[in-house]
Amino acid sequence: MKTDRREDRVRHDQLVLALAVPEGHIATAEPPTSPVGEAPVREAPPGPADAILEGLTEEQLAAVTHGEGPLLIVAGAGTGKTAVITRRIAHLITTRRARPEEILALTFTDRAAAEMEERVDRLVPYGYTQAWISTFHAFGDRVLRENALHLGLSPDFRVLTKPEQIIFVRERLFDLPLEYFRPLGDPTRHIDALVSLFSRAKDEDVTPEEYAAYAARLAAAAPPPEDAARSELVRQQQELAAAYAAYQRLLGQESRVDFGDLITMTLKLLREHPTVLQRYREQFRYVLVDEFQDTNYAQFELVKLLAGGRRSLTVVADDDQAIYRWRGASYSNITYFTDGYADARIVVLTQNYRSTQFILDTAYRLIRHNDPDRLEVRHGIDKRLQAVSGPGALPRHLRFDSLSSEADGVADRIAQRAADGQWRYGEVAILVRANRDADPFLRALTLRGIPFRFSGTRGLYDREEIRLLIAALRCIADPHDSLSLYLLSTAPFYEVPAADLVLCTSYANRKNRPLSHVFRHLDKIEEIQPTPDGRAAIARLVEDLDAMTQMATRYPTGRVLYEYLVTRTGYVGRLASSGRPEDEQKVANIAKFFDLVARFGDIAPVDRVPGFVGYLDLLIDAGDDPPTAEFDTDADAVHVLTIHKAKGLEFPVVFMVGLVSDRFPSRSRGEPIPLPDALIKDLLPSGDFHLQEERRLCYVGMTRAKRDLYLTSARDYGGARPRKVSRFVLEALDLPQADEETFRASVVQAVERHAPPVDL
Repeated sequence: MKTDRREDRVRHDQLVLALAVPEGHIATAEPPTSPVGEAPVREAPPGPADAILEGLTEEQLAAVTHGEGPLLIVAGAGTGKTAVITRRIAHLITTRRARPEEILALTFTDRAAAEMEERVDRLVPYGYTQAWISTFHAFGDRVLRENALHLGLSPDFRVLTKPEQIIFVRERLFDLPLEYFRPLGDPTRHIDALVSLFSRAKDEDVTPEEYAAYAARLAAAAPPPEDAARSELVRQQQELAAAYAAYQRLLGQESRVDFGDLITMTLKLLREHPTVLQRYREQFRYVLVDEFQDTNYAQFELVKLLAGGRRSLTVVADDDQAIYRWRGASYSNITYFTDGYADARIVVLTQNYRSTQFILDTAYRLIRHNDPDRLEVRHGIDKRLQAVSGPGALPRHLRFDSLSSEADGVADRIAQRAADGQWRYGEVAILVRANRDADPFLRALTLRGIPFRFSGTRGLYDREEIRLLIAALRCIADPHDSLSLYLLSTAPFYEVPAADLVLCTSYANRKNRPLSHVFRHLDKIEEIQPTPDGRAAIARLVEDLDAMTQMATRYPTGRVLYEYLVTRTGYVGRLASSGRPEDEQKVANIAKFFDLVARFGDIAPVDRVPGFVGYLDLLIDAGDDPPTAEFDTDADAVHVLTIHKAKGLEFPVVFMVGLVSDRFPSRSRGEPIPLPDALIKDLLPSGDFHLQEERRLCYVGMTRAKRDLYLTSARDYGGARPRKVSRFVLEALDLPQADEETFRASVVQAVERHAPPVDL
């Protein structure tokens, strides 16, 4: 029987209330701060439409006041695109061209959608409440639930995350018509690749029927008997097409959809039910899309359907910031837009409010190496950004002899400038290509006592505070889990002395007993004489676990975990009251973990700790590795994050690190089971697309810098050969070869490089 979760669900806002922490003190997973990097256009006070236009440049004004028909706003980095799109919405409302409910604005993240609503609200009080401002997937979810019966869906259908898709397929693997992709020796080997293939098919608006038709055409080509490779290809594609159809059928039988379905099933609904399509077309007189370069083919098809014959479609895009091809974004959608809407007005925003001119010129010099495939060349427009702030300082390339000296050099420079009062820690960002590249820099910052915030695209489960939470839940679910109990014993709210822990674990191993048995019978084991502090800590740990284990038989996971963290141990309270940025980050990560607990509570027939632990194990086995919580960009701590996570942000000082060949640009990695070229509707540029995307990523990183930009590299990253400086550094700085002057590590730094990894 399901429990009432209105009372038992514990989310981050409840943590804040329970601790009586002032609003804003705890960094949330989605901080309610304005996205940085936008033009400092003063928000107009409530009033007539003219007030909304105050402070706009000529180009921004043209975009905001555009009338009917298609509009492409080419918005370079830092040119105030969010201010433009929100003011356009407000202008449409205040000039009575549209009522709020007649405007649909789509973007890609919940944070961006919330920010857009907030800005429109400031411009037109209460005006946004009926406007549809949301992510693509939230829009699809809403439309499908409103019209579920048309598709034979239950309005209460459940949306699966990627790890849940993998679990879903694994549990029904033998219901799929697989042979080649279900090898007897390792039947689950291809599950992840199959799920990725199905998702890619949906990105390209490829239905199971279309995939089956392709496989049939391939088979009809009748390969000669001696062409074994082609015969195998035909069999594989027929098998994949059948598996795709079976996967969709199984989802439907259990009222489940995946994220791709939120778009493709909405397309199906609108295509097959003209009255539904007409209703939405009549409702949405104006459709606006932010970050259009990040849309996939299916999403653009949806937008075109909704715009219909009225064609009042506004898209905001920058092809030089298209960095999400790896998750299905269609680079050619901008081309499709200008081809399909040949009469579209094009407004180019080039006035940059973020960076200095030297930084902008350096980034522009780099990105021009993607010519002639760039929009600037194809459409003959001028995209060179002009800085409001003046020339500034030249970007610098710092070359080191090793990775450790690179990390030490960056940390030393930050420490020195902070000590001199030139920089605040919170002004500095270290941008890495991938999560794994961050650890040496985190270690170097830690050794110098420099506060930092790390935010990657994954790694939540690896954070120390989350490992402790998981260990506590495992101990409650299984008292004989000695490994989890050992980890929990080291938690800062117990701190069992290491010597006492060694005595207990050694005895447990010799006697083949679980560690919990030793802890519970400590007074009866004469050969173990722990310290008074150790004995007290162990007693407190046993008492807490006994109380939580008893509570776990009656209450859901969220309530048990909340009681443990807040009431029994006071762990969250101590973190929240410490005032340290890194502790605020820990609370934000704990809040994000509670979201996972709440999701389990929504789907589990009975929400109890053992069930959640089993669910978590399945997620981890399926490759689930969610990102850490978003951090507060105003905190006085060095920001360490991937370039993908940095998109949309800005920092006065930026270090782009690890700029060497094979790291940045990285090597191209193909998909394990690629979608056949014949089914891909995206038109790729003529050049090396992977290299071009990596170059765009580097461009995005450079344009995060407001004042100072440092590009760093090293010769030695642990391989057999020295690493060459990234071609992107040479292109950006217009250097024929790397500057060979290097910074070398001191003897002490050479030893410190072997310190253990920093807990992320």
